[in-house]
Amino acid sequence: MNYVPLEKVLDKNEKSLYKLVILASKRALEIAEGQPKLIAADSATKPSTVALFEIAEGKVRYKKLKA
Repeated sequence: MNYVPLEKVLDKNEKSLYKLVILASKRALEIAEGQPKLIAADSATKPSTVALFEIAEGKVRYKKLKA
């Protein structure tokens, strides 16, 4: 089982757990649908784990849209 330190992931974003959950779930869905992974991971790694590692490494970021 892979472990992604929550503190490391939250430091890369706006320290909002709710935004992190939405970002990770959307990215995991993209990966599950066939989008290329932005980090080196084997095919056995779950999309949700890959998404969290991508966020932790700064490869995926939250972008605020103007209303």
